[in-house]
Amino acid sequence: MIFNRILSTFRHLEFDVIHTLCRSALLRLFVVNLLFDWSILRVALAEDPKAPDASTIVARKEQPLEISSSGKLDPSVIHGPLVITASNITIEGGGLTLMGATDDPKTFKGTAIAAVGVSNVTLKNVKARGWETGLKIVDGSGWTIENCDFSDNFHDPEFGWGENGRRGGIVLERVFNSNVLKNRANRVWDACVLVDSNGNTIAENDFSHTSNTCLKLWHSSDNVIAKNVLSYGLRIKPGEVRARDSACLLIESGSNNNHVVANNCTHGGDGIFVRVLNNWCSTGNLFEYNDCSFANNNGVECWAPRNTFLRNKANHCSYGFWLGGSDKTRLLENEASFNGLPDGFHNSPHLPNDGHAGIVFMFGPSSHTVVRGNTCLGNNGAGIALIGDGESQGKKWKAYHWIIEQNTLARNRWGVYARFADWINIASNDFHSDSSEPKGNDNTLADVDTDETVTRLALIRSPRAHQRNGLAIFPPTVRVIGPLSCRVGEEIEFTTGISNAAKSNLKVAWDLGDGTMSDSVEVKHAFAAVGFHRVGVTVSNGVSSELAWRDLIVVRDVDEIGTEGSADAWSIEDFHERKRSNEQISRAEFTNEMTDRLMGKSSLRVVIRPYAGFRAALTFPKTRDAQLSLEGKTKLVFWIKAINEDVTGWQGGPFIVLHDDGEKRYHIEPKEGLDLMRHVEHNEARDGWRLMEIPLQGDDRWQTDGNLPQNVRAISLVFDSWGAPTLRIWIDGLSLQ
Repeated sequence: MIFNRILSTFRHLEFDVIHTLCRSALLRLFVVNLLFDWSILRVALAEDPKAPDASTIVARKEQPLEISSSGKLDPSVIHGPLVITASNITIEGGGLTLMGATDDPKTFKGTAIAAVGVSNVTLKNVKARGWETGLKIVDGSGWTIENCDFSDNFHDPEFGWGENGRRGGIVLERVFNSNVLKNRANRVWDACVLVDSNGNTIAENDFSHTSNTCLKLWHSSDNVIAKNVLSYGLRIKPGEVRARDSACLLIESGSNNNHVVANNCTHGGDGIFVRVLNNWCSTGNLFEYNDCSFANNNGVECWAPRNTFLRNKANHCSYGFWLGGSDKTRLLENEASFNGLPDGFHNSPHLPNDGHAGIVFMFGPSSHTVVRGNTCLGNNGAGIALIGDGESQGKKWKAYHWIIEQNTLARNRWGVYARFADWINIASNDFHSDSSEPKGNDNTLADVDTDETVTRLALIRSPRAHQRNGLAIFPPTVRVIGPLSCRVGEEIEFTTGISNAAKSNLKVAWDLGDGTMSDSVEVKHAFAAVGFHRVGVTVSNGVSSELAWRDLIVVRDVDEIGTEGSADAWSIEDFHERKRSNEQISRAEFTNEMTDRLMGKSSLRVVIRPYAGFRAALTFPKTRDAQLSLEGKTKLVFWIKAINEDVTGWQGGPFIVLHDDGEKRYHIEPKEGLDLMRHVEHNEARDGWRLMEIPLQGDDRWQTDGNLPQNVRAISLVFDSWGAPTLRIWIDGLSLQ
């Protein structure tokens, strides 16, 4: 055979001849491939003296090896992909390399090591390269993955904006209580991805130099991410301004209560990016001691509420911390210096005169925020910037209820820059580069720059006001104790949780969100309006302050239609002009939710799975024999909360159908261009309850089609997503009013 003669020739060539041939890149690739195939042939010959032909060899090389017991792999044997089929085993790779393709990394296919539904497996010292994914585990727990190398798998540095699949190094789906330790995955798309995976430890890995993310979490909570090298998560073309949402660490879609500590997240598109594309927020995460410096865009970018950033570094980026839409955030003792400099990264200047900032809250609400003990030096713009909605002149939202104290803010243009802000305490900040010997204003334009759009500003300029006799005075401890919801006109009580011994030395300020203020430790109040109320309190000991908050929902007792113990009476129907047949694809599980409710004994919980991707109509009653009179009724009202996993979110809606006595339908839906499922009235409603009041005759936001019936036989609430993920919807208080 010609193939055998070629192999025989190369076996007898002298090394220096081969070396000369390999000076050509093309010949070098040719030689490498031939020698690689020769090694496969040699192993096959050792196993089969009949010398199978090349097609048999390739088939054997690609045939998966199933592993069902503990053991050590022989690194001298050429293996195809591995499939782990048993639990409670240990696999020692011994340095074995699983080789896939050797051509263009963005064309790599297959998974080197796969496991589905197995647990308590230890995998050590194995390498995989040339695959779409190095390791993929689905539905397992108790894994240990240690000292493995999944570098040089799928990689696409030239890919543009958008999603390109979960692939590259390690992909974990529904994996729990497992350890990923001291592994490597470089030059891949995603080095490590966690999907629906909780309680894992990701530690001391080198997941650097990726074309999308070094580590990505999707709906993955309670994980510890410690001491990893997550640098150079970067995808950018020469001369390009932004890095196409590449990041060292990307967290999104309900990834909560993770502890992210002491990771190297430098030189990324973003260092740490907490992304909210679908209104599914990631909350309760603690980020501490991470270095996110030298990011092309932002050292830390976060659009989700209720996260804490402690002692991180975000220096020499375009912005240190970009935190628009991050309500209830705590920034404590971080560094955010030398950002936006002309000779460094300086993309997207949004402050006056092409200014940047060390810490900025902009283009999204920022209520109940604490910024304490941070160092912001030499930024090309503001040390700290808090800016409400400029387009509406603060009518849509303001930077609301802030504490800015004990920060070092020097050698910037402005120490603090504020616009469209309300109820702001600024105290005990140091605006000089040498606090022991003040030299005047080190910020070139102003220490604190505000205008008439900033209201209720309390400003104490002394840099050491938080000290007494040289000793630090710590902020008081405060929390809001009181209900999460109440009825209109019902008197309720809020307290600060402060001990009686400390009350006499503290100054208290309440804002109940409806114009009611109080300076009492306890406050009683009856709310007159249905809806969301942003309750806040600030407590000061004279030199330092602390705040707390409560999101309060005020409801009205109504005659509920289908949302009080009536789950069995609902149905689902697919309908849309794009639907190709009468086949019913979507299925829904309707349950009476006793815990997460606003009124009565239950709300209605709906899980749509599978979902066809068309408009899905939830109809009550499914028998369509109700007798609901519209006499004197002007609006359909209900409370709703929802989780839509699709990254592009909802496709308009909600859409309402009223079924009359015949076959006719009356439609109410948002006017063209309005997506009232996506755009919420208050930022807190992204992961909470929101009130829908839908006028039966339409108005400037709602349009109608058909004739409004006098009696309604059934009501359909219709939802539509751009994708076809599982949809989770809670509805309470459905009524005609």
